[in-house]
Amino acid sequence: MGIIIFLVIGAVAGWLAGTLMKGGGFGLLGNIVVGIVGSVVGGFVFNLLGITAGGMVGSIVTATAGAALLLFIISLIKK
Repeated sequence: MGIIIFLVIGAVAGWLAGTLMKGGGFGLLGNIVVGIVGSVVGGFVFNLLGITAGGMVGSIVTATAGAALLLFIISLIKK
């Protein structure tokens, strides 16, 4: 059951970050990948800043913030 929740959080976070950064999602698989990588990035950045977010909503916020940061960095590299 934990892996399903992990994938759902990744999909939601990837979709939210894609919507915020470029105006649309990346498809289901793309959203999951962006969300999962974003959760790692967000967790690292939040840890550096001393921010803690608990629960399902906190996980989505952390993953979305990390995914948005990831997409921003990728857009800078692409230019």
